[in-house]
Amino acid sequence: MNLMSDLTWVDATGQAELVRSGEVSAAELAEAAIGRIEAVNPQLDAVIRTRFDQARAEAAGELPDGPFRGVPILFKDLGCTVEGEPTAFGIGALRDMPWPVTSFLAEAFKAAGFVALGRTNVPEMGTTVTTEPRSFPPARNPWDTSRSTGGSSGGSAAAVASGLVPVAHANDGGGSIRIPASECGLVGLKPTRGRVSQGPVVGEGWAGGTIDGSVTRSVRDAAGVLDAISTWQSGEPYYPPPLPRPLREEVGADPGRLRIGLVDRPGAEGYLDDPECRAAVAAAARLLEGLGHHVAESGPDAMFEEAFVQHFTTIIAADTEATFQAFEMLLGRAIADDEIEPRNAFYRQGGKAMDAVTYLQSRAWIGMWTRRMASWWAGHDLLLTPTLGGRPPELGWFTAEGPQGEGRRVVSFIPYTAQFNMTGQPAVSLPLHWTPEGLPVGVQLVAAYGREDLLVRVASQLEQAAPWADRHPEVHA
Repeated sequence: MNLMSDLTWVDATGQAELVRSGEVSAAELAEAAIGRIEAVNPQLDAVIRTRFDQARAEAAGELPDGPFRGVPILFKDLGCTVEGEPTAFGIGALRDMPWPVTSFLAEAFKAAGFVALGRTNVPEMGTTVTTEPRSFPPARNPWDTSRSTGGSSGGSAAAVASGLVPVAHANDGGGSIRIPASECGLVGLKPTRGRVSQGPVVGEGWAGGTIDGSVTRSVRDAAGVLDAISTWQSGEPYYPPPLPRPLREEVGADPGRLRIGLVDRPGAEGYLDDPECRAAVAAAARLLEGLGHHVAESGPDAMFEEAFVQHFTTIIAADTEATFQAFEMLLGRAIADDEIEPRNAFYRQGGKAMDAVTYLQSRAWIGMWTRRMASWWAGHDLLLTPTLGGRPPELGWFTAEGPQGEGRRVVSFIPYTAQFNMTGQPAVSLPLHWTPEGLPVGVQLVAAYGREDLLVRVASQLEQAAPWADRHPEVHA
């Protein structure tokens, strides 16, 4: 029996325990993961850049004695920069440009003992919900390679779901951890605003809507990784409430009897409403009731206010243009519209034309709306929703009707995720449902600001009640 092949589906926590006990070495784990990437990635294009030689040297050397010492990981090719190594953000013009600074996040992953093997595929600038960039091949879903992995952490999700690595870096500005977690059958925990630093270069992205985390196969990995990367830094624009104890200690802890509201369909026109997504929520509600929780139809009145999309889009357009200008300064030349995707050219045009007052008015509206949203949690502990409006779509679906149609289809697909980027609340997507054709469909749980501890307790309850660890996609290592 080959020990290393038997470790393909062992989660990151389990692999770290084996390294700590001496049963396997970091070098062996790295070599096995490299072999899996070389064998399987050509079918998925989940990994677009590798650093195998550096990883081998790091794994064979003195690794930091962190909680994940020796465990292989992949970084998303958007954020989590490392000095001297390229990070393209999905943009062809930046494909080979070494980054000038290491992010606090990359330092935290390294301090935790992870060994980075490469970078995962992303849509350009992370501004859409499928990983089909112009400048790189599309990432393919391991459950059905004709379908999308979701985005923007689609390459990371495909890599973890197919067994290439046990965990991968991800980030989330409108659902980009939870969307690919739903489409690839993974756990995707979006932290509270400010829980993970975006420094030293970025103070806030998308008006505080962006946050880093990971996609994992187990709840304990999601909790442990967030513990490892939640490092306090001076000068942050936001400081979330401190957690009462490490999140890994919440795994298996009794959450008590919770008051859970349920929203199983969009509260406005223009959104998808797949019956499989409603079925996923219904099954999750039955599980939660069986665990002793009170579940009833209820949700924030403000959740589907029509003006939200307009103000969210205004913030994205301004941030996109500001970021492109920063990239152009680093590159030393302009990036032309015909070098980038039509969606981002549209955002750039909107950002250039926008005045400061318009931008600040959108931020002010979001601030008032966030208070209307948060008031619902005064009488509830969690909100249960589908993660998405539909099952994983076929590649090319979002752009099939041209640039205008792309925007409509992107909005239609995410009735439930972007709101909680703007409120800053923690949310998790869990793989609790599969369609008759074998496609994963996630359910989302949302907690009050700062309450990742409650999410982890309930997520681990559900993981025990309806385990998913033995489900593997069609394409896997």
